[in-house]
Amino acid sequence: MHRRRLAIIRKISQGFSLINPSINPRIDGVLRCRFLSSMPPPPPPPPSGRLPPDPDDLSALMKEDAISVCSSMWIDSFRDTECTVSNLATHLRRFELWVLAYQKVCAEETGSFTPRSAIQRSALEDLLGLRNAVLDSRFKWGARLESFIRSPKDKVDLQSLSKRKIKAILTTTQPTVFQDRIVQEVLLMILEPIYEARFSHKSYSFRPGRNAHTVLRVIRRSFAGYLWYIKGDLSTILDGMKVGLVIGALLRDVRDRKVVDLIKSALVTAVITSRLDEGEKKKKKKRKYQKKRVLAEDEPKPDPYWLQSFFGFAPEEAEKLPSWGHCGVLSPFLANVCLDELDKWMEGKIKEFYQPSKSDVIWNSPEGEEEQGNTSWPEFVPTSGPDKTRKMDYVRYGGHILVGVRGPRADAATLRKQLIEFCDQKYQLKLDNESLPIEHITKGILFLDHVLCRRVVYPTLRYTATGGKIISEKGVGTLLSVTASLRQCIRQFRKLGYLKGDRDPDPQPCFRMFHATQAHTNAQMNKFLLAMVEWYRYADNRKKVVNFCSYIIRGSLAKLYAAKYKLRSRAKVYKIASRTLSRPLKEKKGQSPEYHNLLRMGLVDSIDGLHFTRMSLVPDPDYTPFPSGWRPDHEKVLLEYIRLADPKTIEEQRTYLKEQGLITPQDYISMLVWNYKRNAIVVDQLPLKEICSRVTHMGTSQEDVGIQHGDEEETRVRFGAGQMQ
Repeated sequence: MHRRRLAIIRKISQGFSLINPSINPRIDGVLRCRFLSSMPPPPPPPPSGRLPPDPDDLSALMKEDAISVCSSMWIDSFRDTECTVSNLATHLRRFELWVLAYQKVCAEETGSFTPRSAIQRSALEDLLGLRNAVLDSRFKWGARLESFIRSPKDKVDLQSLSKRKIKAILTTTQPTVFQDRIVQEVLLMILEPIYEARFSHKSYSFRPGRNAHTVLRVIRRSFAGYLWYIKGDLSTILDGMKVGLVIGALLRDVRDRKVVDLIKSALVTAVITSRLDEGEKKKKKKRKYQKKRVLAEDEPKPDPYWLQSFFGFAPEEAEKLPSWGHCGVLSPFLANVCLDELDKWMEGKIKEFYQPSKSDVIWNSPEGEEEQGNTSWPEFVPTSGPDKTRKMDYVRYGGHILVGVRGPRADAATLRKQLIEFCDQKYQLKLDNESLPIEHITKGILFLDHVLCRRVVYPTLRYTATGGKIISEKGVGTLLSVTASLRQCIRQFRKLGYLKGDRDPDPQPCFRMFHATQAHTNAQMNKFLLAMVEWYRYADNRKKVVNFCSYIIRGSLAKLYAAKYKLRSRAKVYKIASRTLSRPLKEKKGQSPEYHNLLRMGLVDSIDGLHFTRMSLVPDPDYTPFPSGWRPDHEKVLLEYIRLADPKTIEEQRTYLKEQGLITPQDYISMLVWNYKRNAIVVDQLPLKEICSRVTHMGTSQEDVGIQHGDEEETRVRFGAGQMQ
């Protein structure tokens, strides 16, 4: 700071002489003395003679890797999940997190990830100014003209804009400001590990490591034997909640004023969505011939056609993404924070509802988690007479819930009434019986575009009777079936324009791929088919539904090629291009231009044919057993790391090794060093029993005792070798 003051004084003194070079030197000296006398005195230097560290020094702020900072935050959160967090401002000051957030937002903006070494110094200085503004409460959400940092793609000079363009920027809907997205990413990196360690295991949306497939596998694993199902739609909560309810849910675990006020201002600040008046709009004449728009080098490419088509197949439960104020990517996280109270309430109801039955062969453990029966086939529920176990389960995906009840319908009706009262008191959400219907398993329950139904099976049960005699008899039970909804699949195809009709669907040509080559079109549709195969991976009718999708896409492409190459019918297209559409098609005047070079070089086989043209080519459903206490891989690694870092775990392992007579690598190296120092005997030449005896009885003999009391240096070498490793 002292150097900066001297530099400023020197520049100002030079400025006096530059203003008027003909000024009298005496007057110049008087002005300088008056100016210097008005300046405050510089701070005294530190006692050591060194200048204090600059808090804005970029090299001093980025000493640690941002990934290691995030990892330590996740470990600390999972190590202690009960305490209330109140010191998040220290994480908000970490400049490494701001640089990582800048890299992530730039990757979304430009389509390529920028390494930290490639970030310009000017951008880092602007990013530091943004961080300081957030810490000093000078940051404002949605500032479109006054920004601390701008996107590398933004080349607009705001000073050269006209009043009309500035008014349009301030009054019309605009994409999220670049600096707002950086602040949102930083807040998400700080808050997500805290709540991921506390969220209920019954929610599976907007969370890392969980997706719709996880929900389907949990339903197949845990919902077997349930007769009544309550399906609820709470997606109106995702449209927005009162700010007081959101902040109240956030304050249950986070008490940092800086972070809470920042999120509150994001929720309160109005989002500009209005447009200009109709009179001010100028009608633009459509040109008859428009040039094809060429993307810039740093501009991200739009989603390919196959990905857009697959997004059109998104189930109803995954269509709505919350967007609250200026929260951006924080909105789904805040929705989970608010709905976590519902998850915890349902977990309490599950424990209250559970009543085991001694005559039932399953679910008779105290907690109802461990089944007594065939664990390799958990979806099979044998019949066990009139007296059955009363049990319920619950899952939530976004704003949609599914409750399974094993028991009388009256219990399901009572639970529905309590659920309506809870949502009214907690979320001020008015629900009725129609929004929470109770359906029997025989009717089929549609959830995530999959139908849950029940099948009665008669497997052969083999068991050992008294005397060791094996008895085989026919058993009766139910099997939970998770099948893909073909009706829903037809509806989605009709919405995308691939077919028309319901009872007898007729494929329609996808004219959006008219100007693409045959190789490119086939490649796009193959990626779409592979995505459909993966989406219906856990459906019992996977072969049937994927074969239907392949038929629709193949017919759509055949009609497209018939119109493009003037072949009039699908039959002629199949005759020339074969069933898989892998042979190049020809026009009337000869070979088509897109395949001329391929045919001349003999590379006709480079055109990929369509996949899954026959049902036998579709893979079988995935029936891999799903564990009852499932956790994502990253949570397993975190919990294992925390367990191994606990001193109690290390002591337990050492005790177990001593009881079993085993040797740790540290003890083995310690014994190797000690024998080499003392007797020059290689440990590998000694028998294993002698090594174990020496390790276990180390220090108990008279010689060792004398050495311990006499020569402390050799003893330190002996027992320090294991600690060094």
